[in-house]
Amino acid sequence: MRVTELRFENYRNLLSGSFRPAPGVNVICGSNAQGKTNLIEGIWLFTGGHSFRGARDSDLVRMEAGEEPASLEMTFFGGGREQLAQLKIRGGRRSAVLNGVNKRSASSLVGTFCAVVFSPEHLSMVKDGPAERRAFLDSALCQIRPSYAGLLSQYARTLQQRNSLLKDIPRHRELLDTLEIWDERLAGFGGAIMEERLRYVQRLRPSAAEIYRGISGAREEIGLCCQMTAVKEGLSSGEYGAAMLRALSSCRRDDLGAGFTTVGPHRDDLLLTINGTAARIFGSQGQQRSVVLALKLAEAEVLEQVIGEAPAVLLDDVMSELDVGRQDYLLNHLEGRQIFITCCDPGSVRLLEKGRIFSVQEGAVRQE
Repeated sequence: MRVTELRFENYRNLLSGSFRPAPGVNVICGSNAQGKTNLIEGIWLFTGGHSFRGARDSDLVRMEAGEEPASLEMTFFGGGREQLAQLKIRGGRRSAVLNGVNKRSASSLVGTFCAVVFSPEHLSMVKDGPAERRAFLDSALCQIRPSYAGLLSQYARTLQQRNSLLKDIPRHRELLDTLEIWDERLAGFGGAIMEERLRYVQRLRPSAAEIYRGISGAREEIGLCCQMTAVKEGLSSGEYGAAMLRALSSCRRDDLGAGFTTVGPHRDDLLLTINGTAARIFGSQGQQRSVVLALKLAEAEVLEQVIGEAPAVLLDDVMSELDVGRQDYLLNHLEGRQIFITCCDPGSVRLLEKGRIFSVQEGAVRQE
């Protein structure tokens, strides 16, 4: 997939105008708070998702615009043809039009234009707890298998019901017999989630390893391993639900004492290692950033395998804390896809061998 032009009006701090990127690497330079991230955030919104910065839709309208809506219009090549998508943001809500047809909602654009994004907030995947790594796996899986979102929702509702029951049973022992029903439901959904995550990590692992070797100049190796609380890896397809049911049964006393479910995919983790040691504990700032980059770029490769097209890659503030060799890899060795890289240091641009350079100053976008 390839963006040919992005047009914007009343969007964030960007002055009304347009942006015509190259089909390869596009470096967007500028000091902090000038509008660099706003530019790639605007592209990301055409995936149908919310802002990757966690902003509300009402925050996307230029403050000086008054009652006027913010509008974004993107021409892109995808699905074997050139397409036109439009977004309007008014009253804290987004509306979308695709190729002249009004869509039910902005989220209806999901699957039409695909992208993978890295932002500094994603470093929490390495630095913070298991919830961040589970969120990475689940978000990536939702892009390649939309039905997975429904599976997650069913698991979450069942987990909530079981946890409520665990809290009530000490006061109402007659409810104990009903716990088995919720165990079976939770194990069914949980087993399916674990299988999906395991299959995805198995697909992600070789791509992430190859990319990380490239980023590190073959000096380091990355490792990815699922750490599951209820079962062990290596079971046959369809066996994970039964294994989780056994785990719930064996942990029942602990669960009743704690008042919540102590095992299952909601407590699993993805162990990330560099040369066999935990990246979270022993990795430097540059190494941790490189791990997240490798995961995000591997996510793009897996997505390409599934949809048959290379998604756009959006890399926000990616150059800081990377040495020259790692910067060179990102600028010059990621071929076959359109890449957008924002940076504050103009010195990084000198490494770029081919592509386009844009500067953003006080919301004005200019090609160098």
